[in-house]
Amino acid sequence: MENVIIIGSGPAGYTAAIYAARANLKPLMFEGLTPGGQLMITSDVENYPGFDKAITGPELMDVMRKQAERFETRFITKNVTKVDFSKRPFKIWCDEEMYEAQTVIVTTGASAKWTDVTGEKRLMGKGVSACATCDGAFFKNMDVVVVGGGDTAMEESSFLTRFAKQVYLVHRRDEFRASKIMQNRVLNNPKIKVLFDTVVDEIVGEKGVTGVKLNNLKTKEKSDLKCEGYFVAIGHKPNTDIFADFLDLNETGYIVTEPGSTRTNVEGVFAAGDVQDHVYRQAVTAAGTGCMAALEAERFLEAHGAH
Repeated sequence: MENVIIIGSGPAGYTAAIYAARANLKPLMFEGLTPGGQLMITSDVENYPGFDKAITGPELMDVMRKQAERFETRFITKNVTKVDFSKRPFKIWCDEEMYEAQTVIVTTGASAKWTDVTGEKRLMGKGVSACATCDGAFFKNMDVVVVGGGDTAMEESSFLTRFAKQVYLVHRRDEFRASKIMQNRVLNNPKIKVLFDTVVDEIVGEKGVTGVKLNNLKTKEKSDLKCEGYFVAIGHKPNTDIFADFLDLNETGYIVTEPGSTRTNVEGVFAAGDVQDHVYRQAVTAAGTGCMAALEAERFLEAHGAH
């Protein structure tokens, strides 16, 4: 019987593990088959406090994992395949193996939706990004392309105008899905050029992005556009499928937590990081909620005499 099981890794999971381990809860973490979360595809991180020089996403995750390990967090590098949160102790399965826990912290994160255009995977972290706030500063005085048509695309495009020389917003339809106020902000910004009815056929470049091949869906006209950055802004999908039967999710699939807390609708189950945060989605905010979840799990165990 475990005091606390953490499902997922990344900044939220590792921080929760550090706090839970230091509280002598002996946490067990299922870090997934690809540990570290979205930061594993981020090249340089310059906005995480405590590092005066840029650190790569994988390096940052490695440091956090080692810190959790130092306090005797145990790791299982497998994906959780099924859960039962209907009563305590909670049950968690990795294929056929079943584990039980008094409390659970869910930190399975969210995955950026990608366009699967030729060149996208190959140039990921070399000019291809899904986070303008993370990577925008690397594109000072450069031309960048943003793909999308919702609020995310509007926000990312507007943010990138602080750094980029020119932002090209590519959208496959003839109108945006975004809210009117966000659309107006983009359409009235001289640094953003909108290309409606257009898709990217290919991202070009060897060691980094040098351009894109465009295709106008209405006129069938094909063209080349020089750029150094390619931002995918078509949203994120939270990794919550296995929890849908037990935890309250919002309309886009994020776990609903009580305001100012990481508590879910199931007593003893907590959620931290991008799996419940569709607003900020930063490493530092994920780490913050990971800390909150561990503290709340500790209090829960004390209140229920389980620890």
